[in-house]
Amino acid sequence: MAPPVAVTFDYWDTLVCVGGDEVQERRKAAWLEMFVEAGLDISINDLDRIFAGGWDVFQSRWRSNEPATAREICEVMFEMLEVVVPAELADGLVEVVERGSDPDLVPLTPNIEETLRALADAGVRLGIICDVGMTPSRRLREYLEHHGVLRHFAHWSFSDEVGVYKPHRLIFEHALAGLEVTDPGAAVHVGDLRRTDVAGARAAGMVSVRYAGVTDDAGDPADGTHDADADHVVVDHGDLPGLLGV
Repeated sequence: MAPPVAVTFDYWDTLVCVGGDEVQERRKAAWLEMFVEAGLDISINDLDRIFAGGWDVFQSRWRSNEPATAREICEVMFEMLEVVVPAELADGLVEVVERGSDPDLVPLTPNIEETLRALADAGVRLGIICDVGMTPSRRLREYLEHHGVLRHFAHWSFSDEVGVYKPHRLIFEHALAGLEVTDPGAAVHVGDLRRTDVAGARAAGMVSVRYAGVTDDAGDPADGTHDADADHVVVDHGDLPGLLGV
């Protein structure tokens, strides 16, 4: 294929590996300590229950494309506790969630740093299209800065700033406009999920690449995404420059 003028990347499990259980367990430990200091009788079992419930609420909002902030999800979790959480304590608990994790617990995906450098050096404009969960975009950019790759990106489109999740066309159009792309067919989107990344890129007229190096998404028969794969599938980011003709 002819080299693209721009390439956008999904964030989690495409640029950066999801932190896994350790990130969530650290949040719970911090919350438990804060509840104890506040004199509230909350157990680790209570926290396991409300964290699972909060994640279920977020997943529902994500799938229905109703953006939710960390504070909104935390407020739902507080209601699950059936105790009054003082405002000052609530602010501190939300801050713990928004702080995310130690950047070293969320490493870059294999070979992405070298691939970003190769694409940028070839003059390809790079962007990010990211569905934000409980960690806000300002913190996600800090992770990339910590790993030394934020400088490669000319533009980013985070759902908490754009106002919609993928696969909504608006977030892809936001990225294309920010990268000054007038022909979507001359741009490529790389991501790991069929429902959001592949379907969204296709609807926007972009070339789609599914990255299966961390998560090999099989799709879901319930929404038909198991039958809708990308134009290309790669398991190693190192293959991208050659695939894209760069």
